[in-house]
Amino acid sequence: MNLWNETKSIPISRTMVWEAYKKVRANKGSAGVDSISMEEFDAHRRKHLYKLWNRMASGSYFPPMVKQVEIPKKDGNVRKLGIPTISDRQMVIKMYIEPRLEKVFSPNSYGYRPHRNAHQALTAVRKNCWKSDWVIDLDIKGFFDNIDHNKLMLAVEKHIPENWVKRYIARWLASPVLTKTGEIIINKGKGTPQGGVISPVLANLFLHYGFDKWLEQNDSTINYTRYADDVIVHCSSQQHAERTLSTIRNRMTKIGLELHPKKTKIVYCKDYRRQQKYPIVKFDFLGYSFQPRTSKSKKTKRLFLSFDCAISISSKKRIADKLGELKVHRMTVKSIVGIAYCLNPMIRGWIRYYGKFRISMLHKVFKLLNNRLVRWARKRYKRYKNSIKRAYQWFTRVQEQFPNLFYHWQMGFIK
Repeated sequence: MNLWNETKSIPISRTMVWEAYKKVRANKGSAGVDSISMEEFDAHRRKHLYKLWNRMASGSYFPPMVKQVEIPKKDGNVRKLGIPTISDRQMVIKMYIEPRLEKVFSPNSYGYRPHRNAHQALTAVRKNCWKSDWVIDLDIKGFFDNIDHNKLMLAVEKHIPENWVKRYIARWLASPVLTKTGEIIINKGKGTPQGGVISPVLANLFLHYGFDKWLEQNDSTINYTRYADDVIVHCSSQQHAERTLSTIRNRMTKIGLELHPKKTKIVYCKDYRRQQKYPIVKFDFLGYSFQPRTSKSKKTKRLFLSFDCAISISSKKRIADKLGELKVHRMTVKSIVGIAYCLNPMIRGWIRYYGKFRISMLHKVFKLLNNRLVRWARKRYKRYKNSIKRAYQWFTRVQEQFPNLFYHWQMGFIK
C-alpha cells in the first residue's frame, strides 16, 4: 500500500506535510496576508494540515498571495521580502526536490544549502585571497526580482520530471504580491519572492546553470565562492580580472541579469609580498571586510602585513544602531540581571558569527555596550548619579562577582 491515499493523483503523503510543517514551526515562520500567526495555526493544526494535504495530494492547491515586507539595507535602500502564509506548503516541495539538486550543485556554492554556512564561504575566500592576487567582487542588481521564469523552468525540467512538482513551482512563481499599501502586483514572468521557503533553492538552481557551471567550463583556472547572489571571483592578474569581468557582464546580460555598476569592482589583495599600487584594496563579503591588516607570525612572533578579514565597519554600525534602538541605558529593569537576560541571546549571536575571524575587532562594539551599562547604573541608582568614577567602580565589582553574567564578559570583553 502506498504512503498516500490511493484515490489521490499526487504522491504527497500526510507524513510529508507534517514533516514540512515541523520545519516551518522550528523556523518560527511569521504571518502572511491572512494574518494567521504560528500560534493560531498550531492551535488548529490538525484541521489546517488535513485540508492542505487533501488539496496538495489532489492537485487543487493554489498558493495564496505573498505579503511584501520592506527592510532597510545598509546603503539606505530597502530590500523587499515576500512572506508566504503559514499554510503555504512550499516546504513540502523543497524537501522533495532539494536532495536531488544537492547532488548537482557546485562545491563553490554555499548559500542556503544544508550542511553549508557563511563561515565556510569566508574560509574559502580567505584561502583563495592568499593564493590569487586579484579579486572581482560581484554584485548582481536586484537578483531575486529579475530571475527569468522561462529560463528557471528549463533548469527545473532538467532535473525534475514530475509534472505535479513543476506545476506547483510554476504556481508559486506566478503568485501575486500584496504590498504594504494594499496594492496587488501581478507577476510578469520574472522574479521569485526573497523570503519564500523554496526561493533560495530555485535561485541556486538558476545561478548553477547561469553562472557556476558556465564559469567552470569557460575558465578552469579561476577559483570563486558564491553565497546566494554574493560572488567573489579570484584571478591571477589585473588583465585576467578585467577580461573575466567583461565576460561575466556579458553572461549576466544573456540570462536577464545585470551587475551593479557601482558595487561591482576589481580588488587587489595587497600584503607584504604583493606591493603593487592599485586604488582598491578592500572588499566586503557576508558582513566581513577583507583588506590589508597587521598580523603576528605564529613562528617568529613578528608583525607583518597580511590580507585578511574581520568584522566590517557597516556590521559594527548595525550592532551599535541595534544597541541604540534598545536604549540599554534606559531599560526599566530592577537589576542588571534583567538586562543580561534580554541582551545575551543577541550578544551570543554577534560573537559566534563576527568573532570567527579576528575576534579582537569586536572590542570597540562591546566597550560601547559596557559604557551603556554604566549609564544605566547612573540612572538607576541615585548614589552614582553625580559620580561617574563610583559608577565605574560599581561596574568593576559586578564583573568580579559575576564574571559570567554577560556573554561578552565570558569571552574577555570586560573593559
